[in-house]
Amino acid sequence: MKKITIIGGSGFVGTRLMDYLKDDSNYKLHNIDLLPSQFFPQFTELGDVRSQEDLDRMLKGTDIVVLLAAQHRDDVEPTSLYYETNVEGMKVTLRAMEKNGVKRMLFFSSVSVYGLNKNNPNEDHPKDPFNHYGKSKVQAEKVLTEWCETHRDWNINIVRPTVLFGERNRGNVYNLLSQIQNGHFLMVGKGTNVKSMAYVGNIVAFVKFMIETMEDGYNVYNYVDKPDINMNEMVELVGQVLGKHIPHIHFPYWLGMLGGKCFDLVAMISRKKLSISSVRVKKFCATTQFDATKAMNTGFVPPYTLKDGLIRTLEFEFLHPRKDAIEFVSE
Repeated sequence: MKKITIIGGSGFVGTRLMDYLKDDSNYKLHNIDLLPSQFFPQFTELGDVRSQEDLDRMLKGTDIVVLLAAQHRDDVEPTSLYYETNVEGMKVTLRAMEKNGVKRMLFFSSVSVYGLNKNNPNEDHPKDPFNHYGKSKVQAEKVLTEWCETHRDWNINIVRPTVLFGERNRGNVYNLLSQIQNGHFLMVGKGTNVKSMAYVGNIVAFVKFMIETMEDGYNVYNYVDKPDINMNEMVELVGQVLGKHIPHIHFPYWLGMLGGKCFDLVAMISRKKLSISSVRVKKFCATTQFDATKAMNTGFVPPYTLKDGLIRTLEFEFLHPRKDAIEFVSE
């Protein structure tokens, strides 16, 4: 039995990962997080990825670390928190792993390291992040690369997922689905911009696949559920599943950005986080398409299609009422 320690596992991906692995007798699960787990308190110990004392103590007996802990929202203040958690937390984790003889890590980075409007970048594409989250992920990967140069016997696997969605997630994809459901959706731009996405049920299956098959070396993989769809195709699918008529009106990009700037001003004055901002308009209209050929060539077979994942999410969130209100906030 291998002990998997998930750092930052009380959130969206970590919760689904623990749910996916909990019945596998090959693994013993351990979650370290600042927050308690709403579904798996039996696996969870409160700790801070920035605390060397916490991780030195809590990684005892671990075989594999899955590092999920990160500041990831667009509006984190002060911005130094991105680097304290995402970069310094990486350094703390590596030192604690070395102290406890742990030589395997699976690190969740992000396709945000490539920046916006790139031409279907693969893992070797130059990095050009446009925000602090992406910049901090680039720096964290650099820390890992330099560490591996002096720790050749370690196994490091990096997964760079595209935007993730799924049941209980409150991120940009959910915001779009909710706006369509409520009749508040406005299409900004032509809608032909392609969006690479990943369903959470597939990404956790890929994590397990990596743990079981990629036991050597330094490996980096983009993760995307293929084939990609553009915004027009996605909105049409959502309308069909929800039985909603979507107006075919397209607002020009400049007008959408102007509206986003207005919401930025309102948020600044009111000191409230709003669901609409200029950053989100920019991301909505951007082409975010990424090459996942390398991951798909490993032999991994996603258990769901992208369409399956969207339908499952729509049915869970909007078509079949549930008794609890547990949800996970992300971008």
